[in-house]
Amino acid sequence: MEIELKMKLYLVQHGEATDKDIDPDRPLTDKGHDDIRKMSELLKCSNIELEQVIHSGKLRAKETAEYYVKLLSTPSSLIENNNINPKDELSPLIDEIESWNSDTLIVGHLPYLAKLSSMLLANNDATLSVSFKPGTVVCLERDDNNNWSLNWMIRPELLNN
Repeated sequence: MEIELKMKLYLVQHGEATDKDIDPDRPLTDKGHDDIRKMSELLKCSNIELEQVIHSGKLRAKETAEYYVKLLSTPSSLIENNNINPKDELSPLIDEIESWNSDTLIVGHLPYLAKLSSMLLANNDATLSVSFKPGTVVCLERDDNNNWSLNWMIRPELLNN
């Protein structure tokens, strides 16, 4: 019997960002860099490999995505998608996800990521299923019937010992 590999989708809220009053581009703070470095190292230690790493194009999301690409993928896997911003429609990305067969990480923003995870898990984006904080990683897994389940999730404060 052949073992079927299941696709994993990693949803990552960008790391803590600078307040827009201080810097309108909102780069990661020192804490944001530190949290994302630790999270990406944890995933590396778990032997996670990614086919693609997608980010919104906003500086804080791009900086976050670059940590994951450096340790878990190749530079050519870094993809900017300008349709995954906080209030964008979910359906274009969900349609894309349905065609993917390889493990993918998406770095984005709230409320988009919370709604996306709820839509995939419960087919309802009004009732949020996952509580994100900056730097959170949520691993969803798709089964052979195209159903999604929560595999695991971790927040950066769990690594700050």
